[in-house]
Amino acid sequence: MQDPDTLAAPKESVLARTARGAGWVMAWRLGVRVLGLVSTLVLVRLIRPADFGIIALATSFMQTIDGMLTLGTEEAVIREHTPGRDFYDTAFTLNLLRGLSVTVLVTALAYPAAHFFADARLGPVLLFIACLPVLDGCANIGAVDFRRDFAFHKEFAIMVLPKLCGIVVAMTAAAALHSYVAMLFGIAVNRTLRVITSYVMHPYRPRFSLASWRGLAGYSVWTWLLSLAVLLRDRSDSLLLGRLTNLASVGFYSVGAEIAALPTTELIEPLGRAAFSGFAVARQEATDVGQTYLRLIGSAALLTLPAGVGLSLVAAPLVALAFGPGWAQAVPVLRVLSLSFTIMVFGHLSLHLLSAHALLGRLLGITLGCALVRIALLASLIPPFGLTGAAVAAGIATLLEQTLTVVTALRRFRVQPVLLIGAIWRPMLAAAVMAGVLATVASGWSDDTNPLILCKTAAAGAAVYAAVLLGSWVLSGRPTGAETDLIALLRRSAD
Repeated sequence: MQDPDTLAAPKESVLARTARGAGWVMAWRLGVRVLGLVSTLVLVRLIRPADFGIIALATSFMQTIDGMLTLGTEEAVIREHTPGRDFYDTAFTLNLLRGLSVTVLVTALAYPAAHFFADARLGPVLLFIACLPVLDGCANIGAVDFRRDFAFHKEFAIMVLPKLCGIVVAMTAAAALHSYVAMLFGIAVNRTLRVITSYVMHPYRPRFSLASWRGLAGYSVWTWLLSLAVLLRDRSDSLLLGRLTNLASVGFYSVGAEIAALPTTELIEPLGRAAFSGFAVARQEATDVGQTYLRLIGSAALLTLPAGVGLSLVAAPLVALAFGPGWAQAVPVLRVLSLSFTIMVFGHLSLHLLSAHALLGRLLGITLGCALVRIALLASLIPPFGLTGAAVAAGIATLLEQTLTVVTALRRFRVQPVLLIGAIWRPMLAAAVMAGVLATVASGWSDDTNPLILCKTAAAGAAVYAAVLLGSWVLSGRPTGAETDLIALLRRSAD
């Protein structure tokens, strides 16, 4: 099933292959996100916050049901050393059966859910969204080879082209309808074209089979249980806000959380997608992953730490400029969550390392325990403090979970904590100095919504961060690490 080009190419190190794959994934995710942000900026002016809330609530509900039956079949194929046709076909069949089951469940629960949340619009929206899981289940399982072979430039085509078409459709429909229906059109176009593109890009044609179900069962059961815990954690914010407050609060929270998560979704998650393939290959080749793990964390921290802290510093002018004065309630959400999400660079890569080595039982215990802590905090803090309480609760639970995941990975793979500190202390110091300087002498964490404040703070923050990072690296003797990787990348780009 491997690409002939991959077989013919000289063998690179796991770190090199992972870095190259991560570069491709980050590049297309960044391009799509820029277009997506443009779409969001248009939609927030054409669609009311409550309409954003109804879509956020509907997708949260559907994804909760979807997660209850997640099997991790693609990850199982990537982990398998030499999967045959029966393995691929079984994975495809399980995906299709899972998608059909989710569609049936969401359809059956659509109107009871609308009654529970006291909004009649939710029923028809859920019936529409219910069609998506079975559609996703029809995707070509052969396309998972792009991840196995680090051919992420091909996966790019499967993801980016449908996304672009969906954005265009959503924006056009919103201009005509001024309704949340426009967002549904965009989602439908994106998902339909994604399935079609998977067959255009890869020649494999799956068949119905369950011949290799035993080989998939062990990993899939643990993945299923872990997905239940993850979705219990991730959907508790919107579901509890919708129940304890109102749909407008869900809209404010979802927008603030989406912006706060940009460093995670656009930098860390693409890196994690490539890192999982790298860690799986290292496991198959019986090589030490410690140095790869530390190098990836150091490189990611170089970018995500200043991005997360910076978003918190400029939350008020950013929200005012991007979304207008009607979205001011999203500011405290953005300020709190963007700070807590910065630590996800460490936990997310640790999670992929543990998952690639099938240590899902440990991840399940951490995720489930922290999900319960999160729910308890949300239930305690939302009634008295509203949106700010929800953000603080989610932030505390996130910090706890990420810390436990990192500690577990360090112990399991016998990586000394001092080595991790050595890989990240310079970007952490630079980000802390940046925050201190901007809060003291500039306009960090200010409520001033003047757009000039945003430009001034961002420029000053970038200058301070770069100066402290470069200075600490030079004073440290210019050690090999994230800084040298970045300099090498810049030199290659200039050539």
